[in-house]
Amino acid sequence: MTSGPTPASSRPRPTAGVEAVSVLADEVRRTLYQFTRRAHRPVTREEAASQAGISAKLAAFHLDKLVAAGLLDSHYDSPGGARRVGRRPKVYEPAGTDIRISIPERRTDVLAEILVDAVLEQGQGEDAQSAALRTARRRGEELGAATRSDSRPGRLGPERSITLTASVLEEFGFEPARQAPDELRLLNCPFHPLVARSPQLVCGINHAFLGGFLTGLEAGGIDAVLAPHPGRCCVELRAAADHPGASGSRDGTCAKETGAQQSASDDGTTPPSAGGPADAAEERT
Repeated sequence: MTSGPTPASSRPRPTAGVEAVSVLADEVRRTLYQFTRRAHRPVTREEAASQAGISAKLAAFHLDKLVAAGLLDSHYDSPGGARRVGRRPKVYEPAGTDIRISIPERRTDVLAEILVDAVLEQGQGEDAQSAALRTARRRGEELGAATRSDSRPGRLGPERSITLTASVLEEFGFEPARQAPDELRLLNCPFHPLVARSPQLVCGINHAFLGGFLTGLEAGGIDAVLAPHPGRCCVELRAAADHPGASGSRDGTCAKETGAQQSASDDGTTPPSAGGPADAAEERT
């Protein structure tokens, strides 16, 4: 069960859950939505109107609001497959997507997909944690490559790499905060609910995923480094140590000196490198 890259155009919008919740705040819309889900078949506006005790015209207005919020799908068809003379009516049915909301945003679905793929693809003689880290890095590379294909940014140096990366990680709930032109802190961990169960594993997967993203993006002169700090993601994105002008860790902590980094080293993993020096003539952002 290997998932392909996620194009930017198909990634969930950060506000989608909020919009859905606001639409369902209306009692009539909740009634129409619940009726449509329970029907287990496409329903017409007349059927929905009868259930809610409102006119068909008003029902259509509310049903179309639910469609716009991504909660319902609509198309023209004959209910029950019955043939009709003339134009087929518009029918509504539940959309095939899940709508969730959490503040701050959590993306445990990404972690779950990585772990399922790791179990299914675990190689002979490969331990479970190594399989998970390998899978996380591959998934990150696929996302980075898809982002690069969508945006066509050309050659990327540190500053433009950080700009493009921040926009993508915002969609995944990392809450990026730019500390310097070539440094990005992540104020939220989308996998936080599971970190307490196994910090070494979850932080390692996070590290591998973000490092893989930089590789797939072909980000120049930027590394994903483990820098655990209370209240935020354990990974930071910084100018590579061997890149001209890199100032290293600005908080005085080297990732190699942290307990999490030492744990990763004990497992045979090393911080992924995003690539070599950037073009000296890079466009400044």
